[in-house]
Amino acid sequence: MSGLAEVTSPPYDVIAADNENQLMASDPHNVVRLILPRHAPGQPGSPYEDAARDLSAWLGEGILAADPLPALYVYEQAAAAGNGQTSRAAASGGTAVLQRGLIGALGLVPYSAGIVQPHEDTAPGPVTGRRLLMEATRANLEPIFLLYNGGNGPASMLVDHVADGRPPLAETHTTDGYRHRLWAVTDQGELAAVAADLAPRTALIADGHHRYAAYLQLQQRKRQEGAGPGPWDRGLALLVDSAAYPPRLGAIHRVITGLMPEAAARLAASAFRVRELPGGTREVTAALAELAAACERGVAFLLTGDSRAWLLTDPDAGQVSAAVPDQPAELWQRVPVAVLDGLLLARIWAIEDDARSVRAIHDAAEAIAEADSELTGTAVICGPMTADQVYEVAALGRRVPRKSTSFGPKPRTGLVLRLFADG
Repeated sequence: MSGLAEVTSPPYDVIAADNENQLMASDPHNVVRLILPRHAPGQPGSPYEDAARDLSAWLGEGILAADPLPALYVYEQAAAAGNGQTSRAAASGGTAVLQRGLIGALGLVPYSAGIVQPHEDTAPGPVTGRRLLMEATRANLEPIFLLYNGGNGPASMLVDHVADGRPPLAETHTTDGYRHRLWAVTDQGELAAVAADLAPRTALIADGHHRYAAYLQLQQRKRQEGAGPGPWDRGLALLVDSAAYPPRLGAIHRVITGLMPEAAARLAASAFRVRELPGGTREVTAALAELAAACERGVAFLLTGDSRAWLLTDPDAGQVSAAVPDQPAELWQRVPVAVLDGLLLARIWAIEDDARSVRAIHDAAEAIAEADSELTGTAVICGPMTADQVYEVAALGRRVPRKSTSFGPKPRTGLVLRLFADG
């Protein structure tokens, strides 16, 4: 008999093809069948309709069931040391990796309101795809990930009070080493206190820019159709107090199809100091360590492909200034993906950053392996932005290129879904 781990998945945009196959095989009711539906070629209908049929069938069979009462959900992710995150609970002797937050329906507001603050650009294709999936399934299938400064307010304190003092509604362990626990909060007094605390606050989109844009796109379409207020005025979100539970912040990397790695390195030498690493990708740990050390000194990249690796450091200041003219320069010219997008891709390699030719991959080792497996493919391994850079970009009302940051741990998909029929 399968457990929760076998029917849940990571968020849709971090699932590699081989992992998708494993999730599909783990259980016939794994949520990946809803968030990444596969449609048989030549058959009528669409993948979105397939997902809607599966969701309806699972509800009819009792595989999924709506909670009887409106609720917010306290959600905890915990793991042993080594996953890279600390928290106030860890400091007091708890698990080394801990993140707690609230999952619920977020009232949608336009970006111009400054309440929900993005920091990354989006691509139209994924936004439309997520919107079509919501329209077909009439559901939010996975939460976006928001951060806010709780300041030990009632919402933040309730999260710990519930998690430390009540038995969980659900608990599971996943293969990435995390324990996931979930509690339902239905007390009207507690819900009112949370709502009052959160009403004046702002939140940063950590993960889910495309899904939030899809929320807004769906809401706009409903308005154009003449629909009044409805479930499309909210979207499912996980809200984490970043002061209490600082998230992990990593980079997202690129694999460029059709770019020979040796040519990429040769061209990059016109603006960077380029050094080939003798161990190539056969010594990937050493190569990544060299990149991490270089990133502490400034913007740097690791190029790989065909089992070879080159370290790019010390970009020419004049060329960076011309390629990344945004102000303030001391911010933008130190954002790795801004330099990648403006200097390497646009000027040196003359490549348009689109999802067809430039694939964004969260895991560095996976990106390196993909480039090694292609006859003509180059991986660009990036250093991460700092948290201060992300908050400064958001505060300015600006955005870095798509897929610049990877916040974690990301919420597990399939633990909480939101059906439009239930509001």
